[in-house]
Amino acid sequence: MDASELREKALEALQTVYDPEIPVNIYELGLIYDLKIFPINNVYVLMTLTSPNCPSAEELPGEIKSKILEISGVNDVEVEITFDPPYNQEMMSEAAKLELGFL
Repeated sequence: MDASELREKALEALQTVYDPEIPVNIYELGLIYDLKIFPINNVYVLMTLTSPNCPSAEELPGEIKSKILEISGVNDVEVEITFDPPYNQEMMSEAAKLELGFL
């Protein structure tokens, strides 16, 4: 599997992870800032949380890591959390805004 295929599969995996308080996946919510594939199929995810005191701060990175590790051929996954830039609702996709009644 090449890097672009792996990136596609990792994006699909991210779309199966939900913030427990919001019925929209973390990708559509705009919580994923960066996704990189490094040699030997190492995956790097840079993400944020809806707030620094988000109750799922402990769970989400672990869930992301385990979902991506399920992809055949993935060697390792690193999930880094940042609050720069701070999350805001403008980062949501149109689909997420529609789902949550912001449109």
